[in-house]
Amino acid sequence: MALVTLRVLDGADRGRVFEDVATPFTVGREEGNAVQLNDERISRFHLKIQEDQDQVVLTDLQSTNGTKVNGESVQLSILRPGDIISLGRTVLLFGSRFEIAQRLASLRGADLTQGVMLGDEDLLAGSTSMALEMELNFGHPPETRAALRTIFPPPLPKGLTPGQAAQLAELLHFCHLRLRGLIQSARSKGRSDAVTLDQRQWQSLLDLQDRLAGYLRAIGEPS
Repeated sequence: MALVTLRVLDGADRGRVFEDVATPFTVGREEGNAVQLNDERISRFHLKIQEDQDQVVLTDLQSTNGTKVNGESVQLSILRPGDIISLGRTVLLFGSRFEIAQRLASLRGADLTQGVMLGDEDLLAGSTSMALEMELNFGHPPETRAALRTIFPPPLPKGLTPGQAAQLAELLHFCHLRLRGLIQSARSKGRSDAVTLDQRQWQSLLDLQDRLAGYLRAIGEPS
């Protein structure tokens, strides 16, 4: 059982802190949720947060308006201190100040080129962005705080059965082959920095993105 802290950065409940909430629990606008929010755009039981294999996992409960983590729509997501959860008009900061400070310290000097940086427009806007900066003001340099907004390459899941490992290997092998073919088909123009793909290969890249989106949705659909 993990103890979770959620801080309300924006929305009708702005300023509230739900501290040390025991997992598993749900977030929504109805009574019966451990985290009940006053937001008509939030579903009655909007999302669930639980612990699994030492990870804190968020699952969207087929909500009407969806859930975003760090600006990206998700059905299923691992949460880390400093993550931003957006649902309805409400914005939540995951983790206590101490937990976020610990993560910031661990990320000091991290190589951000190894990850995918989220822009401010993808994450927050206006006063909420200012509120986040205040929450994260632990004396860390800006480049360390920026690491919180970077999605780093995730590790492979542990504890898979041989069948599950084979399925995962097959999926990754398929994506690897498709990407390898696309990379090999790319052409550079003389001394230019530009690299081009023909229209057929571009459509193949879009098809791969579509397949990955489908995989993510299938994995994230709650049972």
